[in-house]
Amino acid sequence: MEDSKQPVGLLSIIGMSGTDSFLAKVDSYLREWRGHDGTFITNAACPRFGTGEAKGIINETVRGHDLFILCDPFNYGATYRMYGMDVPMSPDDHFQDLKRIIGAAADKQRRTTVIMPMLYEGRQHRRAARESLDCAMALRELVDMGVTNIITFEAHDSRVQNAIPANGFENVMPAYQMIKAMKNAYPDMDFNPRTTTIISPDEGGISRCMYYSSVLGLDLGIFYKRRDYSTIVDGRNPIVAHEFLGNVLSGRDVIIVDDMISSGDSIIDVAVQLKNRGAKRIFVFSAFGLFTEGPKKFDQAYSEGLFDKIFTTNLIYQRPELLTREWYRTVDMSKFVAYIIDTINYDLSISSFLDPIDRINNFLGR
Repeated sequence: MEDSKQPVGLLSIIGMSGTDSFLAKVDSYLREWRGHDGTFITNAACPRFGTGEAKGIINETVRGHDLFILCDPFNYGATYRMYGMDVPMSPDDHFQDLKRIIGAAADKQRRTTVIMPMLYEGRQHRRAARESLDCAMALRELVDMGVTNIITFEAHDSRVQNAIPANGFENVMPAYQMIKAMKNAYPDMDFNPRTTTIISPDEGGISRCMYYSSVLGLDLGIFYKRRDYSTIVDGRNPIVAHEFLGNVLSGRDVIIVDDMISSGDSIIDVAVQLKNRGAKRIFVFSAFGLFTEGPKKFDQAYSEGLFDKIFTTNLIYQRPELLTREWYRTVDMSKFVAYIIDTINYDLSISSFLDPIDRINNFLGR
């Protein structure tokens, strides 16, 4: 960073439950770049009473500081004690703790930025019936508490930012990091339009797939989900079939791009259909690997040759057993998050982070 630039305020970073290892990497980069001997991590906690009730405590001053809070609402590996039981933290628990820490700062900080890689209640972004608009309500709560900026990655639908039009909301795509990770893992991958196709597993993800397709100059195919709207299973209409729209895939490498892998049923079904259409190698780019039903179904699918590699980021909690799988590759985002924090702290533009087309072209030598 240029010496002539001055930060908005002293940099303080608070990591919510379960973000310790990721935040340690972010802090290491920042300390190296700034020649800082100490740490930028501010000591804070949300201790619980025996009933499960909690409070937020910040153990250092943040008066006049530029405060960044990193929160992973989907880290069920974090637990707390309630009535003598170890209880996994739900997204609601994480969000409440986030508000507790914001409240503990008591508006003494100069500015507050929340980095929430996977947006809390991001899938409940629109009203289709008599339903709550949880994501919009959560965003309103945060800005009403004084949050200036919200940084998220691969929002399920970025239009939810319309709930807070006067506040900062940045939706970042990890496209460059995904492409770099694939190229490092598969040096022979040349992203040739004659041999490679981008695949959207559903109509909702077409925009992010169009970005990859346009930047890499690749063909695009799309599956759309045919659902049974007469039935509701686990809160949603079950998928009857995935129908494909696109060109011939025989002998081609395909890259499925999605924002998240939840149970994995959709991705595996799409992979089956791609193989039936003659696809050669199948790769998956997904910012968030939830794997809500565990990795075993993917072990089976991989053993059957249905896909070659799944790339997901470390922006959210990863099951320990997931990291041992041959078919899985972590895309480390800690340096990228450190860049974002460093740039915003100096009140500089993050446009290059939001659209990494130049970095992608430079990396591929185009």
